[in-house]
Amino acid sequence: MVTAKKYGQFFTPERVASTLVRWAVAHPQARILDPACGNGEFLSHHRFSVGVEIDPAHAATARERAGTSSVYQQDFFSWAEQTEERFDAIVGNPPFIRYHGFTGQTRLKALRLALRIGAKLPQLTSSWAPFLAVAASLLRPGGRMAFVVPAEIGHANYAVPLLQSLVNSFDRVHVIAIKNKMFPQLSEDPWLLYTDGFGGDTEHINLTVCEDFSPSMDVPRTTVKVSLEDLSAANGRLRRWVLPVPVLRAYEGLEDASGLRRLGSLAEVGIGYVTGANDFFHLRPSTALTLGIRNSFLKVSVRRGQYLPITGTLTPFHVKRWLANDEPVLFLHIEKTADLPAEVKKYLSTEQAKMAQRAYKCVVRDPWYVVPNVTVPDGFLSYMSGSKPYLVENSSQCVATNSVHTVKLKGSDKFGFLQEAWQSSVARLSCEIEGHPLGGGMLKLEPGEARRVLLPNPEKKNEVGDEHLRSLMEEGIKTMQSWRHYDKRITRRGHC
Repeated sequence: MVTAKKYGQFFTPERVASTLVRWAVAHPQARILDPACGNGEFLSHHRFSVGVEIDPAHAATARERAGTSSVYQQDFFSWAEQTEERFDAIVGNPPFIRYHGFTGQTRLKALRLALRIGAKLPQLTSSWAPFLAVAASLLRPGGRMAFVVPAEIGHANYAVPLLQSLVNSFDRVHVIAIKNKMFPQLSEDPWLLYTDGFGGDTEHINLTVCEDFSPSMDVPRTTVKVSLEDLSAANGRLRRWVLPVPVLRAYEGLEDASGLRRLGSLAEVGIGYVTGANDFFHLRPSTALTLGIRNSFLKVSVRRGQYLPITGTLTPFHVKRWLANDEPVLFLHIEKTADLPAEVKKYLSTEQAKMAQRAYKCVVRDPWYVVPNVTVPDGFLSYMSGSKPYLVENSSQCVATNSVHTVKLKGSDKFGFLQEAWQSSVARLSCEIEGHPLGGGMLKLEPGEARRVLLPNPEKKNEVGDEHLRSLMEEGIKTMQSWRHYDKRITRRGHC
């Protein structure tokens, strides 16, 4: 299990592997490559195959299963940099290692090789994206690819330059979005990618929307064609096209309406402060009293999203309850120019302080105990949610860690005005479209995503007050929630 996590390995069911090989292999003599062949499942479905696998044990298993195929036990990017072999088709399930684990020389090499087909991927990219780009560069003219890909292809920032490079390199780029899990044990949903005609180009992406995966001889029919212009206007979010057509058209009409605005035009959304050592910097009231630390060096903090009330306002009553329960919510706030009293100096010299000082975020600060970006915002926004993110007014002068987002009004609007708009069906659907699924049915809303959330003007209710329009927005919300597996009650409609 440790090895699987390290290499991002999750083996592909036979019915999926055999289907992708059928899609990719144009003729019996076609030579195919699996760049991360694992136990050889894809190789076992075609005689003229080559596999690359970094794990020695899996490479040995792949050799046993593959028969006449060749299997190289090597890092794929190193192998791709050296090989002169070219292939008619490339298939597989690339390793999924998130950006924080995909680092060092391997990442640098992968990003450099991805430029072969014009994929200028950012540093913070997960492993699967450069795997696809580098694999594509090993195709013969007219070649095909058929891959299992994470559903991140529908919303990740780094998926956009990948898709653009594929559109510029193939006659056909086809994404198959699958709602119900092909890999029940994984929190990350997989989709499928098929490309054909390497060396050509196209002006759009074919998207097929499916409830379930079904083995097939042919690539499913296209549900919608998404132009690069439309994808760009959607901030690169291919996943919005899983919405029913009437819902999407209605929402796009609202995006063009003059009375609606993005949250970012009304408020600044950011992250809270980062201490690097939360247990040291956050004290219980009883601890602060024992240490004798003055209130002038303490600020009440929202430690986690669960602290936010669903009533819409964080009040002094909530703070009193935290303090009465002796919650660790008192943040040690020290200004850079502060004259430190003896009690604070004593706490900064404890063994706990010495441990905290070695934390990365503390090491790079001067002095280490001065935490930057501590402000009292107008409100807070939960960034992990089930049914919807909460927008809460800050009537208690609290600060917050980066476990929640901070919201500061830009103009003279009242926070209640913002909250009323936030409760609308338009805003709730926009949260689903601009945010992204995180697994376990959760919706994550990063600051940049939150800034794009579409808000109606409550004073112009006729703009979004039509009952039919509200019904379409509610249908869209249920659809998007079902795609992130939040609402299991929605009926399945069928297969591809």
